[in-house]
Amino acid sequence: MLTQPAARLARESARPNGFAVLLNGNAKQVCPSIRRAIERVVAPDDLFLSRSAEEAEAIAETVVSRGYETVFTGGGDGTFVAWVNQILDRAERHAVAPPRFGVLALGTGNAVAEVVGARQEAHVDLLAAFAKGEAKRFRRLDLLACEGRRTPFAGVGIDAAVINDYRWVKSRLDRTALSRLALGIPGYGLAVALRSAPRYLMERRPAYCEMVNVGRQAYRLDARGRQIGPAIGYGELLYAGPCMMAAASTVPFYGFGLKAFPFAGARAGAMQLRVASQLSVASVLWNLPRIWAGEFEHPGLVDFHAERVSIQFERPMPLQVGGDAEGWRESVTFGMAETSVEVVDFKAASRRPRLLN
Repeated sequence: MLTQPAARLARESARPNGFAVLLNGNAKQVCPSIRRAIERVVAPDDLFLSRSAEEAEAIAETVVSRGYETVFTGGGDGTFVAWVNQILDRAERHAVAPPRFGVLALGTGNAVAEVVGARQEAHVDLLAAFAKGEAKRFRRLDLLACEGRRTPFAGVGIDAAVINDYRWVKSRLDRTALSRLALGIPGYGLAVALRSAPRYLMERRPAYCEMVNVGRQAYRLDARGRQIGPAIGYGELLYAGPCMMAAASTVPFYGFGLKAFPFAGARAGAMQLRVASQLSVASVLWNLPRIWAGEFEHPGLVDFHAERVSIQFERPMPLQVGGDAEGWRESVTFGMAETSVEVVDFKAASRRPRLLN
């Protein structure tokens, strides 16, 4: 069965299994029909549903103690980030190897799913293919460290503000006849139109910020992702000036196919840091297709490859980590996490690359 008391989960003895599926019970797409479909693929004892922090902690402990080889997370990027942190923390605590991960695109933002070809409309078929041994290839996914958490991406500024505004729109339209308009891309569009864009237009100017390299050598990039200028050493200033957004990522996507970080993953051991200094709303709307494809060029976009960066703002700015709003910060540090993970690569099943050892 799906739900089990947290106390019993924590007490269960270790027993090795092939793979488990962890579902976010609070995700709207994790509905009864989806659960029933997944139950036809996964053994009952290997399927877990979490609706609270206490349940998640107990499930993570069980997953690590049983020694699963692969763990699929069902939800969005926030769900993936939460489970990765829970499980890696416990694996380190018990001094055991962590499992590999898989992604089922059952959330609003699915950036990691975009990277590994986990199509939202085919999650049950993809899971069945894995269970049959037809999708057994993996890719290594580097992660960032931010606020003590591992995540593929994080940002400060307008991207985090849009996430906050999206949640506001969903809460206002929930349980109304317009509730469907608040989901996915239409919901984000409403959030931008009703709150994010008006707030930006009312601000006197973007916040001033200073970004300092506090890791290995960093590099300024041109609009094609090529290094320009000399390497930037430890303690040197990367950027100082107005900042609408400062975001970092190890994956190209932000979800919905939005290629916000076209140069992510191009340099080993480095994240892409993207700074939006000052862009007009009209310019963003006019160039939306190019922005979505990762082809937008503008003097107000500044890009770097860096290992670790410290950012200081003149006033508090909204922060998001893995697509989840995390309040407001005047300072934040983005850095490469020491630990990477291996993720089931459904794209590899068709192109047949070399299997990771």
